[in-house]
Amino acid sequence: MDVSVYNITGKETGRKASLNDEIFGVNPNDHAIYLDVKQFLANKRQGTHKSKERNEISGTTKKLKRQKGTGGARAGSMKSPVFVGGGRIFGPRPRDYSFSLNKKLKRLARISALSYKAKGNNIMVLEDFNFDQPKTKQMADLVKNLQVSDKKTLLVLPQSNKNVYLSSRNLERSKVVTASDLNTYDIVNAQNIIVTESSLPVIESTLLK
Repeated sequence: MDVSVYNITGKETGRKASLNDEIFGVNPNDHAIYLDVKQFLANKRQGTHKSKERNEISGTTKKLKRQKGTGGARAGSMKSPVFVGGGRIFGPRPRDYSFSLNKKLKRLARISALSYKAKGNNIMVLEDFNFDQPKTKQMADLVKNLQVSDKKTLLVLPQSNKNVYLSSRNLERSKVVTASDLNTYDIVNAQNIIVTESSLPVIESTLLK
């Protein structure tokens, strides 16, 4: 699949970039995408939630009232969950939500997500660029020139670039990642993916091992 290459002013350079059909043209596997996104979100959970049960509540253990003759139910402790301030029944406890997935499945998920974006014409190829200094206005002008300022965009760079990253950090709908760190959640979450020319070989070497 051949797509036009744009510059930072939003104009076509007249050159074409080839998107590998083994990455951008496969039959997507929805279940692989689901599992990879589920793992990504699960691994981000802290799992530090905790509530006190009746054995952890601080309070008296004195019996509240006599066993019989009150006309009400038996009550043995203020720590009982039926009273205000008592422990919680089967409350949440700290746990680890993370789980592992097969590397081949995760690779298939990323390829499937990229294929969906390619079929929807939501992938743009941008010629390599750099900012002399971090400046949010430069990044804002770039996405405006590419006519994607009102959409969630994912900019894929071949390697870490501090100036570009800092320039995009204050833009709500823009995110910058390196090609080697590309993940399924970011691909699915973005409405448009902007890939620099030098990132394409890195994506191919990462996903076609």
